Amino acid sequence: MLQLPLPQRMRTLASRSESYEFCRQITAKYSKTFYLGTLLMPEEKRRAIWAIYVWCRRTDELVDGPQSALTTPETLDRWEQQLESIFAGHPIDDPDVALVDTLQRFPMDIQPFRDMIAGQRMDLYRSRYETFDELKLYCYRVAGTVGLMSSAVLGVDESSSKSPWERSSDTSVPAEEAIALGIANQLTNILRDVGEDANRGRIYLPLEELALFNYTEEDLFNGVVDRRWRELMRFQIQRARKFYLQAEKGIRLLNRDSRWPVWSALMLYQGILDQIEHNQYDVFRQRAYVPKSRKLIYLPIAWLRAQVL
Repeated sequence: MLQLPLPQRMRTLASRSESYEFCRQITAKYSKTFYLGTLLMPEEKRRAIWAIYVWCRRTDELVDGPQSALTTPETLDRWEQQLESIFAGHPIDDPDVALVDTLQRFPMDIQPFRDMIAGQRMDLYRSRYETFDELKLYCYRVAGTVGLMSSAVLGVDESSSKSPWERSSDTSVPAEEAIALGIANQLTNILRDVGEDANRGRIYLPLEELALFNYTEEDLFNGVVDRRWRELMRFQIQRARKFYLQAEKGIRLLNRDSRWPVWSALMLYQGILDQIEHNQYDVFRQRAYVPKSRKLIYLPIAWLRAQVL
């Protein structure tokens, strides 16, 4: 069990309602598009998703946050020990209170959480990925895992099969589709944030694919937007959309109260790819985001899809 200094063990943690409110505020502040999708969920589910999001964000910030320069492998070891304490029902920090409660309401496997920490270990040591297979593993660990975590909250509609004999088959969570949505979101993040990552000396686009389009690391660090870059970005966007398409196939299996928010989140996030295209693939000087007016258009379309698909 994680050993903490005596003063921290003795201090009073936030109440459940305070912890959930903290998680809501953090989600609303740092992921506006995602937060909008959660507002379409029943209260218990949206609160659980906020708790999961905040744990994931805190995990990510160990490597990418303001104090990331101080993070070592031992830091991540201690974070994993804290995770085990949370799963044992013993919160350490205020946000943990909400996650402990979420785990009691929506039991889930600890492995995706551990896998996400493993993804942060990759970021400690790597700033390049040679092939897409290498990048895909990273995307699974830092984002596909989120799909698995969230699936336990979203739930599966066991009556969603079209025939009685199909309903008697396996009605487990559509894991592959959940992972695909996480990977699609992460690929979208990577394409949107190419310029920001370059400023930190990182390139997430597979190096062999840069070479395929005769585009160099030096070009990327200089923010060169030309025919080579646009063709490379079209290729990357097409791949991301294939993962979104795979993810769509699993939405109809979810509980009815989860389908609209998941469709909304998928469409809102996929809309970032449309904005990258609209910006002529210049992700170095323009940050791609979905305008509020377009977000409002997506919502009724997502609702309709949730009813008929």
